Amino acid sequence: MSEPYIRRATLDDEDALGRLDRAAWSTLHAVGPRPQPPYKPFYDERFGPRDHLLAELDGVVVGYIRLGFPTSLACNAHVRQIQGLVVAEEARGAGVGRALLRAVQDEARRQGARRIALRVLSHNTPARGLYESEGFVVEGVLPGEFLLDGAYVDDVLMGRSL
Repeated sequence: MSEPYIRRATLDDEDALGRLDRAAWSTLHAVGPRPQPPYKPFYDERFGPRDHLLAELDGVVVGYIRLGFPTSLACNAHVRQIQGLVVAEEARGAGVGRALLRAVQDEARRQGARRIALRVLSHNTPARGLYESEGFVVEGVLPGEFLLDGAYVDDVLMGRSL
């Protein structure tokens, strides 16, 4: 398998990103219900192609990361927030998540951000390990924030300086 190729998403990627998002859905990382037909468009009024970097392996879209602002406040404009990271099952372990995470930090720096943050479910051990290995630290925990599959799961807030 080749190295992941990271690029900014385009309007033409919407169907592939939507399929990837639906295929990767799991209560390991999703707090909303499983998507059901008719499916909503992947892009919406809040997030479009400009907010997504995607990963390709051998020309196939196998992952994406979404970068946004945590709030609309001017006093918070120096912070970016990762608001989604998905890697296709068949591409896990190939460095796709790490490549996306590094690329999105470079993009946040390019945009002038001084800090980057994210939220991750406490039971998502693989994601937490990846984030920690890339310098993110736990900055807060919302205990029992979500009820998923009959169990209460903490929402873990992580961040780092850029």
